[in-house]
Amino acid sequence: MAGRGSRLRPHTLTVPKPLVPVAGSPIVHRLVRDIAAILDEPIDEVAFVIGDEAFFGKDVEDSLTELAESLGAKASIYRQDQPLGTGHAIMCAKPSLDGPAVIAYADTLIRAKFELDASADSVIWVKQVENPEAYGVVELDDNGQIQGLVEKPTTFVSDKAVIGIYYFKAVEELRDALTCVLDNEIVNGGEYQINDGIKRMMQAGKKFMTAEVAEWMDCGNKAITVETNRRMLGFLHKEGEALINDDAEIVNSTIVEPCSIAKGAKIYNSTIGPYVSVGSQTHIDNCEIKDTIIQSQSKISNAKIQNSMIGNHVIYDGDFTSLSLGDYSALE
Repeated sequence: MAGRGSRLRPHTLTVPKPLVPVAGSPIVHRLVRDIAAILDEPIDEVAFVIGDEAFFGKDVEDSLTELAESLGAKASIYRQDQPLGTGHAIMCAKPSLDGPAVIAYADTLIRAKFELDASADSVIWVKQVENPEAYGVVELDDNGQIQGLVEKPTTFVSDKAVIGIYYFKAVEELRDALTCVLDNEIVNGGEYQINDGIKRMMQAGKKFMTAEVAEWMDCGNKAITVETNRRMLGFLHKEGEALINDDAEIVNSTIVEPCSIAKGAKIYNSTIGPYVSVGSQTHIDNCEIKDTIIQSQSKISNAKIQNSMIGNHVIYDGDFTSLSLGDYSALE
């Protein structure tokens, strides 16, 4: 999670993208907990690879440590100071690369329920897509075993897109393969890639299988993140998760579910929803809001908006219909 999330600016100018909230919880918090639920076994350690201290400061470390400890695990924090690719990022956590492990990119959300193939040395999580030419896909043999990885194929290889979540029965095997990649300066697009380590493992005879997720949701830019918020709220509401905090103050207002409303939020004389997430200590008055993410400690008045993202500590009183306001913005 060391990237700056430039496509999601202005919301990532002050907050790392994996900590931007979707459906009431930071992206990385929700992803880690969902993976833990799928694995359904004790987790000893959660290792986070983050960026430089100027952007990923102590508050980020504290948030991630709390997340790991909530799962009964130790938190390990590593830093990738240069954007040298996924393989390089993984190797920044080299002291933790031992034993069974899941590696995941922290800007995606999933819904899934499956059992990992116990006979496989590694499992790559995939999603069936309609336009495989836009993704990296797996190439399968007649037995369903992965025999290759193809990036944005120009001719049909398969419709199983790699979503950026991997299981390794012995992650030290990936560590050793990536050590060779870095030592021999094997780069693609100017970066060290996890795929080059995986291909070395395949050449050594390691068995790679797939596990397919039911839903795969990206958080790449504002429009996609708002859509992911919508979809995730729908899933959580259907699953019966409590989304409206009992300590939220809702007066003379209508909440059209599903919505996530955090502790300390105050909503007056408004219609909120569907598909709205409201952060803690945010005050909303005389508004009609749907399909929108509003973060914490903001004040929104006299708004009729949809398909919007509003950051932390924002003051807004106006007459626009679709917004993307970063932290500490003011429109009055």
